[in-house]
Amino acid sequence: MPAVPNFSELDGRTAKLFGDKTRFEQERSGKTAEEVYGDRAGIFSEFGKIVCIGFGGLKKEGSGHVMRVTSFHGEDEREVLHRFVELLNKSYNTDDHWLCGHNGKEFDFPWIARRCIVHGIKLPKLLDVAGQKPWDLGFLDTMNMWSFGDRKNFTSLALLTHILGIPTPKDDIGGADVARVYYEDKDLERIATYCKKDVVATAQLYLRLRGEAVVGEEGISLV
Repeated sequence: MPAVPNFSELDGRTAKLFGDKTRFEQERSGKTAEEVYGDRAGIFSEFGKIVCIGFGGLKKEGSGHVMRVTSFHGEDEREVLHRFVELLNKSYNTDDHWLCGHNGKEFDFPWIARRCIVHGIKLPKLLDVAGQKPWDLGFLDTMNMWSFGDRKNFTSLALLTHILGIPTPKDDIGGADVARVYYEDKDLERIATYCKKDVVATAQLYLRLRGEAVVGEEGISLV
């Protein structure tokens, strides 16, 4: 999400650099830097911040799986990142663990890594991928799994869960609503709930794409 709610709240140097970075978008769309900021600032890690990270662990148990899902959220971005990295270092620091997300390779994982660098936080093993070959990355991506090598493919998590019959909550906000809910509604807990439900949907999609049974409600723990 954007680091500040409005373009007018950026300092002069940052505003100029945002204008420089988005110049092509401005020319293409006929919009000003301020208008582009309102539409697109949240996708740029250089001009954004993290207030919530949803995270879950998927574990084989018996003939199926169970999952434990939580979120790291708060007003202090550095503290949110520190708690997330601390968990990865403590419990997910071996070659047996992978990070999985929907479009995670192109968006979520690089975004988190860049914000860690901004705050001077040492990257955990799973995010410290500089210089690695693409096939050596400890990342799984359900969007890539669905693409089957089609590099032009972009299919949303909402669409895939719908067509594959994966149960998802109907009361979620969307990613485009996060900045509004944070800055206007000031409802961080609602964002945390959305993030955790998103994690559940992604994990279920991952299992479905692997031809495995999704986790029943009794096997999902939200904490």
